[in-house]
Parts: sequence; C-alpha cells; structure tokens
Amino acid sequence: MYDDNEILSTIEMVKNENLDVRAVTLGINLFDCISHDLQKFKTNIRSKIVTHAADLVKTCDQVGEKYGIKVVNKRISISPISLVGATFSTPQMVEIAQTLNDIARQVDIDFIGGFSALVEKGIAPGDQALINALPQALFETQRVCASVNVATTRAGINMDAILEMSKAIKKAAALSSDDDGLACAKLCVFSNIPQDMPFMAGAYLGVGVADTVINVGVSGPGVVKRAIERGLEKTPNLTLGKIAEIIKKTACKVTRVGELIGREVAQNLDVRFGIVDLSLAPTPTVGDSIGEIFQALGLTSIGVPGSTAALAMLNDAVKKGGAFASSHVGGLSGAFIPVSEDLNIANAADKGYLTIEKLESMTCVCSVGLDMVPVPGNITEECLAGIIADEMAIGMINNKTTATRLIPVPGKKAGDKVYFGGLLGEARIMNVAHATLTDSFVKYGGRIPAPIHSMKN
Repeated sequence: MYDDNEILSTIEMVKNENLDVRAVTLGINLFDCISHDLQKFKTNIRSKIVTHAADLVKTCDQVGEKYGIKVVNKRISISPISLVGATFSTPQMVEIAQTLNDIARQVDIDFIGGFSALVEKGIAPGDQALINALPQALFETQRVCASVNVATTRAGINMDAILEMSKAIKKAAALSSDDDGLACAKLCVFSNIPQDMPFMAGAYLGVGVADTVINVGVSGPGVVKRAIERGLEKTPNLTLGKIAEIIKKTACKVTRVGELIGREVAQNLDVRFGIVDLSLAPTPTVGDSIGEIFQALGLTSIGVPGSTAALAMLNDAVKKGGAFASSHVGGLSGAFIPVSEDLNIANAADKGYLTIEKLESMTCVCSVGLDMVPVPGNITEECLAGIIADEMAIGMINNKTTATRLIPVPGKKAGDKVYFGGLLGEARIMNVAHATLTDSFVKYGGRIPAPIHSMKN
C-alpha cells in the first residue's frame, strides 16, 4: 500500500513533472488473416484491426481522464507483414502499407507498427519484397512504422541484410527529401528486437504472443530529474549509490502508474494485459529530457566524460525499480537517448559535447541505440552500413537490444538544422567522420558468426 507521502509525490509527478503514460499499444495477431488474394488479405486485416481497435483511443482517454494521467500515444502493433504477407510482391507490399495507413486513420491511432521483417539468419522472398517496398511505403504513408531485425546474439549478424537496409534508408531519404528525409524516422534496424515493445518505430507483435494484447510504455525523465534534485537539495553529499536508490524508487512509482492504466484499458477492451516497458522516453519539451538528468547528476552535459557511467547507473536503477513494481516487464525497459527527440541532447550535439562516436559508446549501456540521428545526405551506402553493423555488433556481443534510426538528410551537411516536427523534434546534423568512404568490408556479405557465449543450451 502507498502511504500519504507516496500518494502526494505521485500527484506532484503528474501535475508538475511531466509524468505520463507515453504509449498504450494494442497488439493484434494477423496470422488468421492470411490469403493469397491481395484484396481478400487487405479486407481481412481491415476487419480484424478495426474490430479490436475501434474503441482503443476512446478507452485510453477515458481511463486517463479518470486518473488524471494523460495517455500520450495510442498505437497498434501487428504481426510482421513479411510473414503474414509472404506471398506478395514489392508493389503489393506498398499497397498493404497504404491500407494499414488508412486503417490507422480510421481508428484514429498515432502509429501502426509491424511493417517488419526478421532476417537475422537470411532473407526469404517475403522479407525481400518488404525490404524493397520500404522506401516507397514509408514515403507514401504517415502512420506506418517499419522495423527489420538483422542480428541476434544466437544467430550473428546478417551483413547482406545490413547492406540492403542501408540502400533502403538512402532511397527513403531521397524520396522524402522535401521533408529532410522524414520517411527514415519511421524505420528502425534492430539487433535482438523484443517481441512485445510498445514504442515506435520498432513495435511489432511477435510470434507466440496472444491474439490481442495491451502493452504499455511508461516514461518520466522529468520525474527522475526532480527526484535527484530534491535528494541533493536535502542531502548535498549524497553518494552515487544513494542517488541510484532514489532513481530506483522513482522508477517503481512510475511503473505502478503505468501498469494501473494499462490493466484498466485492457480490462475495458476485454483484451489480455501484456507488459510494462519501463523506458525513460523523452520529448522535445523542456523538463522532459534524459539529457537534463545528466546535468542533475553534476555533469556539464550529456556526452562529456562520465556520461557512459551515469547512463549505466540510470539504466540499471530504472530496471531494478520497475522490476520490483511489476511482474510483467518487457520491451526495451531502460533509457532512450534519441538526438532530435530530446531538446537537451540535441543541444549537447549542437555544442559539440556529444559526438556520434561518444553516442555509439553510450549505446553499450542504454536500451536502444543510435536513435533519431540526422547525418549528412552525402553519406555513402557503405559508410551507413558500417555504422549499422557496428551498432548491431554491440547488441550481439552484449546480448542486448540495440537499434539504429539514422536519417541521411538529402542536400544538407553536418551542422545544418533539420526540423521533423512534433515528438520527432529538431536537431543539427551530426558530423560523421569519413562519411564518403566506400570501403568493401560491408560488401563481402554473409553472416558474422554468433559469439561463443550464445551457446547456452
């Protein structure tokens, strides 16, 4: 049970510290919609998604209003389209994406994720058709999100898939050049992708999950920052161990709030409750920043020496606190460090405190990877593939999820400003050393073998 102080502190989080439920995501299994006929397949998926999601937004709003806690994003994740639509060609995959976009508008959700493929061990015909369709599909839709898993600790790294994804990213950027390559903001390349993640752009419904399920993504970087500041105001000589304890207790409260909302939404929709994703997900709003937590911890800025250690402490404390609060934790669960989506991180990159090399090193201990990173438009496919491969190696070797959401901005160079709008934010293009190299390493193809510690049977 909560005591009076805990209840009052939670109310304060909601009123003044940007506590919200960042995402409620309804997962819908589409395997029973499979048909060799494209029109029948599109009819089937529309019928099933609309049937289950018709009341999603209304229910989230009602539950949020009841508790005074806003549910920011309402989303849908579906079975990977490369699997349920494996018989279709590339142009037909684009049609499917357009149908999904139309369905998302019909039920008024923010995004639909699952235009996805799992290719860590090889690319099947359905996977190839979807990958080839990605640039056009993401350019022509607004609410469809895509993810492709190219590596796992058990399988190794599919270098053929990485090169294919590099080409797809460059084409998507070129098609959306009028919007600074915005289509790429809806595309993630993963190592060890979770099957139950509520956050976009990577969300999809994994094989082996229930027919329908509610997954919840909580947030609250502003809450964590203020908790640290209050602790230091009260006891200026706090040790880092004590600060980690503060973060852990705060994450516990935030997780309980998220699970409360998620379970009630699931109950009202008559859908199974899945998991709480504990991730600290920032927004471009002042006071709702991961980067500001680093300053609260006594660092000049995210990116300076000590940042990786601070992020490791933050990530671990968030996981421990959330795991105590809920028995059903999943997704990514940790701290996101997206460049353009966090005003403080974007400013740190602008001022030179945070470089892409330092950002990559920090992804060894965070929960996602090189996220929402704008890079020069003249970056070569080979260099882009090399950056992706490096990030996938971090995930594979460390047995953790990592990802890239890289945005080559056509016609622009390092230091130029880009505006993506909304939660996607804005940033200056980060400098990429040797961006125009065409080294042959990524062209050898094949699979980089799994590490020896993958043999755990």
